[in-house]
Amino acid sequence: MSTSLLPTSFKFKPMTEACARAALSWRYEPPYDFYNHDSTQLDVLIRNSYLNPAYHYFSVFDEQDTLIAFRCFGEDARVPGGDYNADALDMGGGLRPDLTGHGLGPQIIRAAMDFARAEFSPRAFRATVAEFNLRAQRACEKVGYVPVQRFIATHSGVPFVIFMRDA
Repeated sequence: MSTSLLPTSFKFKPMTEACARAALSWRYEPPYDFYNHDSTQLDVLIRNSYLNPAYHYFSVFDEQDTLIAFRCFGEDARVPGGDYNADALDMGGGLRPDLTGHGLGPQIIRAAMDFARAEFSPRAFRATVAEFNLRAQRACEKVGYVPVQRFIATHSGVPFVIFMRDA
Protein backbone atom coordinates (compact mmCIF):
# COMPACT_ATOMS: atom_id res chain seq x y z
CA MET A 1 0.00 0.00 0.00
CA SER A 2 1.32 3.44 -0.89
CA THR A 3 2.05 5.64 2.10
CA SER A 4 -0.05 8.36 0.47
CA LEU A 5 -3.08 6.09 0.89
CA LEU A 6 -2.55 5.61 4.61
CA PRO A 7 -5.01 7.29 6.99
CA THR A 8 -3.94 10.50 8.69
CA SER A 9 -6.73 11.01 11.21
CA PHE A 10 -8.42 8.55 13.52
CA LYS A 11 -11.73 8.23 15.36
CA PHE A 12 -12.08 6.13 18.49
CA LYS A 13 -15.48 4.57 19.15
CA PRO A 14 -16.54 2.08 21.83
CA MET A 15 -16.15 -1.49 20.61
CA THR A 16 -19.24 -3.13 19.14
CA GLU A 17 -19.78 -6.81 18.53
CA ALA A 18 -19.57 -6.30 14.76
CA CYS A 19 -16.22 -4.50 15.03
CA ALA A 20 -14.90 -7.11 17.47
CA ARG A 21 -15.83 -9.90 15.04
CA ALA A 22 -14.19 -8.03 12.17
CA ALA A 23 -10.95 -7.41 14.10
CA LEU A 24 -10.82 -10.98 15.37
CA SER A 25 -11.17 -12.25 11.79
CA TRP A 26 -7.99 -10.45 10.67
CA ARG A 27 -5.28 -12.91 9.65
CA TYR A 28 -1.59 -12.10 9.91
CA GLU A 29 1.31 -13.77 8.10
CA PRO A 30 4.02 -15.56 10.13
CA PRO A 31 5.48 -14.73 12.56
CA TYR A 32 2.61 -12.33 13.28
CA ASP A 33 0.11 -15.21 13.00
CA PHE A 34 0.75 -15.43 16.75
CA TYR A 35 -2.03 -12.79 16.91
CA ASN A 36 -4.55 -14.82 14.89
CA HIS A 37 -7.45 -16.06 17.00
CA ASP A 38 -9.07 -19.48 17.08
CA SER A 39 -12.48 -19.07 15.43
CA THR A 40 -14.04 -21.54 17.89
CA GLN A 41 -13.23 -19.18 20.79
CA LEU A 42 -14.54 -15.91 19.29
CA ASP A 43 -17.83 -15.73 21.22
CA VAL A 44 -16.06 -16.15 24.56
CA LEU A 45 -13.31 -13.67 23.65
CA ILE A 46 -15.83 -11.09 22.44
CA ARG A 47 -18.01 -11.44 25.53
CA ASN A 48 -15.21 -11.68 28.13
CA SER A 49 -12.76 -9.17 26.68
CA TYR A 50 -13.75 -7.03 23.70
CA LEU A 51 -17.22 -6.12 25.01
CA ASN A 52 -16.31 -6.14 28.71
CA PRO A 53 -16.61 -2.47 29.80
CA ALA A 54 -13.86 -2.96 32.42
CA TYR A 55 -11.33 -3.54 29.61
CA HIS A 56 -12.09 -0.36 27.63
CA TYR A 57 -11.87 -1.68 24.06
CA PHE A 58 -12.28 0.86 21.26
CA SER A 59 -12.48 0.53 17.49
CA VAL A 60 -10.32 2.90 15.48
CA PHE A 61 -11.67 4.28 12.21
CA ASP A 62 -10.07 6.30 9.43
CA GLU A 63 -11.43 9.36 7.61
CA GLN A 64 -13.81 7.17 5.54
CA ASP A 65 -15.19 5.50 8.70
CA THR A 66 -13.42 2.24 7.85
CA LEU A 67 -12.25 0.03 10.72
CA ILE A 68 -8.45 0.06 10.66
CA ALA A 69 -7.42 -0.86 14.21
CA PHE A 70 -8.56 -1.50 17.75
CA ARG A 71 -7.15 -0.43 21.10
CA CYS A 72 -7.69 -1.53 24.68
CA PHE A 73 -6.85 0.51 27.73
CA GLY A 74 -6.23 -1.20 31.05
CA GLU A 75 -5.84 -4.64 32.51
CA ASP A 76 -6.58 -6.68 29.37
CA ALA A 77 -3.44 -5.23 27.74
CA ARG A 78 -1.31 -7.04 30.33
CA VAL A 79 0.40 -10.40 29.84
CA PRO A 80 0.60 -12.87 32.75
CA GLY A 81 4.14 -12.97 34.13
CA GLY A 82 5.02 -9.29 33.79
CA ASP A 83 5.50 -6.81 36.64
CA TYR A 84 2.64 -4.32 36.49
CA ASN A 85 3.12 -2.62 39.87
CA ALA A 86 4.06 0.81 38.44
CA ASP A 87 1.21 3.33 38.16
CA ALA A 88 0.58 3.35 34.41
CA LEU A 89 -2.24 2.86 31.92
CA ASP A 90 -1.71 -0.32 29.92
CA MET A 91 -2.43 0.03 26.22
CA GLY A 92 -2.68 -2.70 23.63
CA GLY A 93 -4.24 -3.20 20.26
CA GLY A 94 -4.03 -4.39 16.73
CA LEU A 95 -3.75 -2.92 13.25
CA ARG A 96 -5.52 -4.35 10.21
CA PRO A 97 -3.01 -6.70 8.51
CA ASP A 98 -2.91 -4.89 5.15
CA LEU A 99 -1.87 -1.70 6.98
CA THR A 100 1.03 -3.23 8.93
CA GLY A 101 4.64 -2.60 7.96
CA HIS A 102 3.96 0.84 6.42
CA GLY A 103 4.90 3.06 9.36
CA LEU A 104 1.33 3.67 10.55
CA GLY A 105 1.93 2.18 14.02
CA PRO A 106 3.46 5.29 15.63
CA GLN A 107 0.59 7.44 14.34
CA ILE A 108 -2.00 5.08 15.82
CA ILE A 109 -0.12 4.92 19.13
CA ARG A 110 0.13 8.75 19.29
CA ALA A 111 -3.59 9.05 18.58
CA ALA A 112 -4.33 6.40 21.24
CA MET A 113 -2.22 8.32 23.78
CA ASP A 114 -4.07 11.56 22.99
CA PHE A 115 -7.39 9.74 23.37
CA ALA A 116 -6.25 8.10 26.63
CA ARG A 117 -5.07 11.38 28.12
CA ALA A 118 -8.55 12.84 27.63
CA GLU A 119 -10.43 9.69 28.66
CA PHE A 120 -8.32 8.30 31.53
CA SER A 121 -5.80 11.00 32.65
CA PRO A 122 -2.93 8.54 33.20
CA ARG A 123 0.41 9.38 34.85
CA ALA A 124 2.27 7.09 32.45
CA PHE A 125 1.66 4.66 29.61
CA ARG A 126 2.73 1.02 29.43
CA ALA A 127 2.78 -1.39 26.48
CA THR A 128 3.62 -5.09 26.55
CA VAL A 129 4.96 -6.38 23.24
CA ALA A 130 5.98 -9.89 22.15
CA GLU A 131 9.78 -9.98 21.89
CA PHE A 132 9.68 -11.17 18.27
CA ASN A 133 7.45 -8.24 17.23
CA LEU A 134 10.19 -5.81 16.29
CA ARG A 135 7.77 -3.66 14.26
CA ALA A 136 5.63 -2.95 17.31
CA GLN A 137 8.73 -2.39 19.46
CA ARG A 138 10.07 0.19 16.96
CA ALA A 139 6.66 1.90 16.84
CA CYS A 140 6.67 2.19 20.64
CA GLU A 141 10.20 3.55 20.69
CA LYS A 142 9.37 6.13 17.98
CA VAL A 143 6.77 7.67 20.29
CA GLY A 144 9.00 7.75 23.36
CA TYR A 145 8.51 4.41 25.08
CA VAL A 146 11.55 2.73 26.61
CA PRO A 147 11.93 -0.95 27.49
CA VAL A 148 11.82 -1.53 31.25
CA GLN A 149 11.40 -5.29 31.64
CA ARG A 150 11.74 -8.56 29.74
CA PHE A 151 9.88 -11.66 30.90
CA ILE A 152 8.45 -14.99 29.81
CA ALA A 153 4.64 -15.17 29.70
CA THR A 154 3.44 -17.69 32.26
CA HIS A 155 0.57 -18.95 30.06
CA SER A 156 2.46 -19.40 26.78
CA GLY A 157 6.22 -19.40 27.41
CA VAL A 158 6.58 -16.55 24.89
CA PRO A 159 9.12 -13.80 25.72
CA PHE A 160 7.70 -10.27 26.08
CA VAL A 161 9.05 -6.77 26.65
CA ILE A 162 7.31 -4.12 28.76
CA PHE A 163 7.73 -0.53 27.55
CA MET A 164 6.85 2.62 29.49
CA ARG A 165 6.73 6.35 28.97
CA ASP A 166 5.39 9.38 30.79
CA ALA A 167 1.94 10.55 29.84
